[in-house]
Amino acid sequence: MSGQDPCSPHVADVYPVAQRIVGNIERILVGKPEAIRTALVTLLAEGHLLVEDVPGVGKTSLAKALARSLGCTVTRIQFTPDLLPSDITGVSVFNRSTGDFDFRPGPVFANVVVGDEINRACPKTQSALLECMEERQVTIDGHSHPLTGPFMVIATQNPVEMEGTYPLPEAQRDRFTARISLGYPDPAAELAMIDEHAAADPFTTLEPVSTAAEVRALCQAVRLVHMSADLRRYVVEVVSATRRLPELRLGASPRATLQLIRASRARAALAGRDFVVPDDVQAMAPPVLSHRLVLTAQALLDRLSPEELVQEVLADVPVPYAPPSPPPIKAGGRGGGKPTEGRSDRLAALWRRSPQVP
Repeated sequence: MSGQDPCSPHVADVYPVAQRIVGNIERILVGKPEAIRTALVTLLAEGHLLVEDVPGVGKTSLAKALARSLGCTVTRIQFTPDLLPSDITGVSVFNRSTGDFDFRPGPVFANVVVGDEINRACPKTQSALLECMEERQVTIDGHSHPLTGPFMVIATQNPVEMEGTYPLPEAQRDRFTARISLGYPDPAAELAMIDEHAAADPFTTLEPVSTAAEVRALCQAVRLVHMSADLRRYVVEVVSATRRLPELRLGASPRATLQLIRASRARAALAGRDFVVPDDVQAMAPPVLSHRLVLTAQALLDRLSPEELVQEVLADVPVPYAPPSPPPIKAGGRGGGKPTEGRSDRLAALWRRSPQVP
């Protein structure tokens, strides 16, 4: 965004900034482009990311690399069973000189909050993040303290079957925009990781490639990405279909609908488009919806996974007919005029409902 007002949002600026951030993170996390892409989508969708996997696969490394790449204020909280809610949000301390209580902010007062092994803390401590994640504020002793944007929680957790873990409550999981799993790297990526980490710790040379103001502008730009009425209806139908599945005790919430729309817009912007296509929705549905679904006991016995059920829903719900799309935005600049100028009206006219799934 060189030479431009950093507070002026432009959809075409998302792609080059995202490429810089991706390149920075790949110095730390090798061979996981989809996980990095989903993390960036979550950031631009103004959401929160849950990284769930076994120890040692790079969960914390991904969170720290993304946080350091943004040039924002960053805090890290190590969740343990003895952690208290006030250790996260802050506490009011009596000041003898003034005879009043002074509020001392906790580590949640940062642009990026890295919560390591969040499910090792008890549910009471986990609930300290509920208001922060949804309302972007902290209420202590009846006083609300706003959190400065951009604000993102990147939490890691071990599988609930492991020792010393507490499952996240449904209300906590629902506040995370997306959940990803890294998995083990393939042999080639593991060899590249050895070479990258052999000489020195790459974190020591990792420099920010963006700023808080730039991230705020990009988040505003993502809101300008066009999404036709048919696609918005398609998202509602996909989310509603999860609530009717007999294999589920609890389907996706209306919050999931809003976050799937935001994530689809962010993915379109990362692809260099200022309009959403069905592929964006279908790509983001599994990471956005699966962790919100609660399976029945029979579904658990049948070893069904939420991801499989989301894929079944996507296969059953008719997809809107995809019209011929305008050419993508050039990554290097906007050209003449605003990138969305006049295009939204044309797309709204082109998108129409197909009688059958293509």
